[in-house]
Amino acid sequence: MNLHEYQSKARFAEYGIPIPRGKVAHSPQQAYEIAKELGGPVVVKAQVLTGGRGKAGGVKLAQTPEEAERHADAILGMDIKDHKVLRVLVDVASPIQKEIYLGVTNDRAARRPLIMASAEGGMDIEEVNRVAPEKIIREHIDPFLGLRDYQIRNLAYGIELPRELWKPFMKIAQALYRCYAESDATLAEINPLIIDGEGQLLAVDGKMSIDDNALFRHPDLAELRDTSAEPEAETRARAAGLSYIKLDGTIGCMVNGAGLAMTTMDMTKLFGGAPANFLDIGGGAKAETVAMALRIILSDPNVKAVLFNIFGGITRCDEVARGILAALGEVRVDLPMVVRLVGTNEEEGRALLDAANIPHMETARTLAEAARKAVEAAQKA
Repeated sequence: MNLHEYQSKARFAEYGIPIPRGKVAHSPQQAYEIAKELGGPVVVKAQVLTGGRGKAGGVKLAQTPEEAERHADAILGMDIKDHKVLRVLVDVASPIQKEIYLGVTNDRAARRPLIMASAEGGMDIEEVNRVAPEKIIREHIDPFLGLRDYQIRNLAYGIELPRELWKPFMKIAQALYRCYAESDATLAEINPLIIDGEGQLLAVDGKMSIDDNALFRHPDLAELRDTSAEPEAETRARAAGLSYIKLDGTIGCMVNGAGLAMTTMDMTKLFGGAPANFLDIGGGAKAETVAMALRIILSDPNVKAVLFNIFGGITRCDEVARGILAALGEVRVDLPMVVRLVGTNEEEGRALLDAANIPHMETARTLAEAARKAVEAAQKA
């Protein structure tokens, strides 16, 4: 789950990280009132869960409340990479002497957190890593020991931070790591962390990503989820307890088990197709769960064929078959469907589907056969 900039910075402030004074506005009039309250120049920033706001015109400097109102009027409702701007953050404008990147993320290969700093702040860190990886200073963190002072000094030295700022930089780095760890985050970054006109460090932009699997421990963070910024199908899937991610292909996949789902997606690519989604119905899925999963797949207009790949271990194949029939009883489906049922009660499941005599549906014994049939059906459609 990604947090908006204003939500991330509010979380940072809870840990003592200095941020600009600012408030969120949902209308041009609110932006005017906030700018008037703050006094002086302000920055009006679109709040969307994507990058490239500045290039799209979603970040504007305003010298007066009237100018802030005009900028907010232009930004609100703007479309930035298919994300509609519903709110803007009005922050006090801070003079910038230097921009720094500081972030904590997961290094899956090293199996531990990684803190990074770069003197090339304000840029996309992926781009810095691509063109000048030596400009990113990295320190892996032992989760049992936490972030050590000498590691922060290594970062400060590596980015040539003025010596008088090492102490406040150390406090900010420690606070950012605590925020990251205690929020069960997968990413917590400040970009940029600036040296302002008074020579002080200030986090003027922030981003956090929270591990969805840990949200049960953080109901306060779960409430911050912006469902308007995600596909409706993903919202419905999460409410139903399904793991679903929309993709750009044409073959809707329903599979039980994440590993099997990834394999199924790879097999569709092997035969020249492309998956329209990742969807794991999980172990022990009942008929109503399968029915909901099928409705979600069919809600994607890009889907030209549906591939079911069920391995009956905990999940019984006859339950899956009943779920398919239940969904087809509610939703008219003219798309070709390929079903592979293997494992517990597979014969019973096939018998149920055969007895239903469903048009456009065929079965397969192996995954390769099922993937090939699904790709051919999608291409014909």
